[in-house]
Amino acid sequence: MYLNPAFAAANCHLENVMTMKDSIQLIVGLGNPGAQYDQTRHNAGFDYVDALADRFHGQWKTESKYQADITSIQLAGQKVWLMKPMTFMNRSGQSVGAFANFFKIPANEILVAHDELDIPAGNARFKLGGGHGGHNGLRDIIARLANNKGFYRLRLGIGHPGHASEVTNYVLSKGRPEERISLERAIDAATESTSLAVQGDWAKAMNTLHSFKAE
Repeated sequence: MYLNPAFAAANCHLENVMTMKDSIQLIVGLGNPGAQYDQTRHNAGFDYVDALADRFHGQWKTESKYQADITSIQLAGQKVWLMKPMTFMNRSGQSVGAFANFFKIPANEILVAHDELDIPAGNARFKLGGGHGGHNGLRDIIARLANNKGFYRLRLGIGHPGHASEVTNYVLSKGRPEERISLERAIDAATESTSLAVQGDWAKAMNTLHSFKAE
């Protein structure tokens, strides 16, 4: 399959947030399809893009060509695509790669929202580039973008169970009610900051989101 040359470009390793000025065309929320996975920790990315779609009147439509649910919204005066890959987490890159390749969206204009074990529940962080950190959804996206790691991430904290052997069951389980409330508040804060990110004002978006603490 032909790959957009932008995917094969050198990976972004930008240390200075003031150089992060990319606008966003595609926002991807990671998760697993099916009612049994609703509101599990691993589906935090789905919850985030659902919140964006609800707030900005997006209507989800299943697109078999991309194996994903897709909608578009108007955000910060521009059209932004939202995506939920329906491939299950470990093959998320199939949807992202196919869609971005067709519409010629470079990696640095993609924002991927995912659950993050290394951040406490109720906190969220924007990030540019980096590795997959053991997250299989990110791992597959990187591979499908010709090993380009230079896309933006929204890391939605879910906390860590404490032992590596417990991670799989932990991420595929629902959190405690108070944990769920904290995550929903973090998602609300992230949606507030997303319009700034879409415009490329990453410094302000990060300052706003990273100062948020769920009570």
